[in-house]
Amino acid sequence: MSNNSKVVFKDYNPKQNFLFPPNLSELIENDHPVRTVSAVIDGLDISNLIRNYKPGGTSVYHPKMLLKVLVYGYLCNIYSSRKLEQSLKENVHFMWLSAMNRPDHNTLNRFRSERLKGELKDIFAQIVLYLENEGLVSLHTIFTDGTKIEANANRYSFVWGKSIKNNKERIESQLEELWNYTQQVAKEEMKDTSEIVFKSMDKEKIKSVIETIDHTLKNKKIPSKTRQKINYAKKNWPDNLEKYEKQQEILKSRNSYSKTDPDASFMRMKEDHMRNGQLKAAYNLQLSTENQFIINYTLHPNPGDTKTLLPHIENFEHLYNKRPKEIVADAGYGSEENYIFLQKRKIKAYIKYNYFDKDQKNKTITSSSSNPKLSKLRHKVHQLLNTKRGVKLRKQRCHDVEPVFAQIKHNKGFKRFFLRGQNKVEIETGLIAIAHNLRKLALAG
Repeated sequence: MSNNSKVVFKDYNPKQNFLFPPNLSELIENDHPVRTVSAVIDGLDISNLIRNYKPGGTSVYHPKMLLKVLVYGYLCNIYSSRKLEQSLKENVHFMWLSAMNRPDHNTLNRFRSERLKGELKDIFAQIVLYLENEGLVSLHTIFTDGTKIEANANRYSFVWGKSIKNNKERIESQLEELWNYTQQVAKEEMKDTSEIVFKSMDKEKIKSVIETIDHTLKNKKIPSKTRQKINYAKKNWPDNLEKYEKQQEILKSRNSYSKTDPDASFMRMKEDHMRNGQLKAAYNLQLSTENQFIINYTLHPNPGDTKTLLPHIENFEHLYNKRPKEIVADAGYGSEENYIFLQKRKIKAYIKYNYFDKDQKNKTITSSSSNPKLSKLRHKVHQLLNTKRGVKLRKQRCHDVEPVFAQIKHNKGFKRFFLRGQNKVEIETGLIAIAHNLRKLALAG
């Protein structure tokens, strides 16, 4: 029995012209996240951002359009300005967002790096307050944790505080040796010389001392190695000392920084499955979440979490003009300073101390004989963490803030910043946070 039926193909004519041009909006589903991004940003007050534009000259792209493109790009894991430029020509969602405008990568990058500086946190706060009005988040209780994200910096161009200290001490020590040697060789010439303190010398002082040594020993018979050392010192030590002073000024209280991004510090990054650490230039990102929405973010150059809590809470107060009532965090934040700070702010601290888990097993509270004040704080925290509310929040913390880090670093692949410098990196963090929140809002329907 033969089958005489034919295969029927759908019409396909790439050269077919449209009688009426299509409306891009008709090509996008009603519940697509791009519509959420557009609608929320349309409702924002960006008057402060607009004030930064100077009147006159040629027309410029509207900041809301550029902001939508950047936020939706970060939502789609597109972080490169060149790839965003390409998407504006090829992707129907970006075409619809931009109303067929095509800003190039330089325009996008300038807007991100310069225009949004100092303005994005206000935009972020407006979105969080919108989420609060919708009943999706509460600013009453926050879950706080930190993670390290690699900086856009050469991992081998580092400056270490210990190295600066050792180099300065070495110069001071060798200069003192030369001075003492000069006093022995030329006693008559040096008898009226005043005593010199070789610690914490500046460039001009060290230059003056070397010149005195060189002038005094100029016509003396001294070993060639000593002469070479004096010549080397005269040529290099003053400039080297000045360089170390400048490095120390950049370093401040940190232990290290990167030459390619001086705001970044070297931190141990636990990246592989064996949790082996690698030293890389990075920033310490602190997030506070509620219902897995990001409601506060700050960046810090210090690798430990303990000293980040105070500025993190102060940033929360700056954003919303109020304080959270409760904070939940792990033992990395459980210091005497933090407990006292939160106590003064009347914020309940559901924060473990270092020995909490051990104390839970032993059913005791580790006291500190040298610091009775800390022991008293531990007793109070231990009691609070074992209330019904405390147990609930302790369990909830790992299900609230930690999945957000997983979403950012693994699902979105954002493990390394694209921009350099604290201000620009904070803008990137803000865009990631806004994109994360709007994606969750879109999924919530």
